[in-house]
Amino acid sequence: MITRQRPAAVVCALLAALTAGIAFPASAAAGEPTGEPAPQVDLVLDVSGSMRARDIDGGSRIAAAKQAFNEVLDATPDEVELGIRTLGANYPGDDQKTGCKDTAQLYPVGPLDRTEAKTAVATLSPTGWTPIGPALLKAADDFKGSDGSKRIVLISDGEDTCAPLDPCEVAREIAAKGIGLTIDTLGLVPNAKMRRQLSCIAEATGGTYTSVEHTDELTDRVNQLVDRAADPVVTPVATEGATSCTNAPTLKSGLYTDREEFGQQRWYRVDVEPGQEMRASVSVAADRAVNPDHGVLLRAVTVQGREIVRGEAAGNGRTDVVSTGLRYPKAESDDDSAPAETVCLQVTNSFSAAAGVKTTPGMPLELTLDVVDSASAASDVASFGLGRGWWLLGALILTGFLAGVLWGWLSRWRVAVWRTN
Repeated sequence: MITRQRPAAVVCALLAALTAGIAFPASAAAGEPTGEPAPQVDLVLDVSGSMRARDIDGGSRIAAAKQAFNEVLDATPDEVELGIRTLGANYPGDDQKTGCKDTAQLYPVGPLDRTEAKTAVATLSPTGWTPIGPALLKAADDFKGSDGSKRIVLISDGEDTCAPLDPCEVAREIAAKGIGLTIDTLGLVPNAKMRRQLSCIAEATGGTYTSVEHTDELTDRVNQLVDRAADPVVTPVATEGATSCTNAPTLKSGLYTDREEFGQQRWYRVDVEPGQEMRASVSVAADRAVNPDHGVLLRAVTVQGREIVRGEAAGNGRTDVVSTGLRYPKAESDDDSAPAETVCLQVTNSFSAAAGVKTTPGMPLELTLDVVDSASAASDVASFGLGRGWWLLGALILTGFLAGVLWGWLSRWRVAVWRTN
């Protein structure tokens, strides 16, 4: 009887699925328009004469770049619009004025045709100068008709050769336009001067600099940056902390920016419901010359002033940012009408300005706040500090006990047999 009913059940399930598909159309499939602005990335590649050098995994720098580009093109998400621009790829002469105009759009920023883009990359050959500044100016105009994230990924093996047009000043000019364009830089087999210049370009727009000496490093890093362009853009919200918890602003989950003077305290308030967990992290950036040996303290206290938890970090002058964080889970309550607890967050720094350095305005402060539901199921809570691992520990103990009993019995049996014989 059961055997006969199964086909009928399967048919009913299929009919139900078809009916649901007609009544509720499926959501947009991968690659279909979703109405969201498309993220855009422009890969800017140095194709100057120095890219002939054979010092990356036994091959030339341009060969490593081509291999990385091909792998990146294969892995680029469908929702990302990608373009390729070159610098120093076409003019082989000695005239600097002409060489500093040598930048071209190899593949326009837009929907990616992988075959066409790979074919264009295959034609590249190291040729001329290194006009980084002019290439960045042109690349900033490659993004048109999109409100999505915009990112330039610059890959170079040398510093700019088109002074007095300083690439750092170009990057600052791009950042001042307020178009939300980020420039990330990658240095192939870098020297100190090139590292300083590429770092300056990245920092001017909030991007990152990475040194690269192997092909797989180049591939992985470019892939990370392209994928990052597809991530949702989180815009920090400007806030102003108070000098005490009493009049501090109440914040919800999000990313906030503020400024904190040397040795100053900033206070913020967060409401945490029973059964929720507050997670907070703070970063203070030394945007001017400061003395070494400094630190940042983040405290969560009650409105009565009792400390709940703290996080602290120290710096020694080798980095420009000091960060720390904390977590505070509030236990669940049997009373459904139990009120939320107001937690006061205090941010304190021990930076001190170097001689002759202005102390105002305060240093940039970035506060990340997340209030989420705490783990409620018993299986999510650590047991004796072991979490779910106590099951394995119990099984090992039981196995060891049974093995010991069995071995003891076998030993006694063998001794008895030996005595009998």
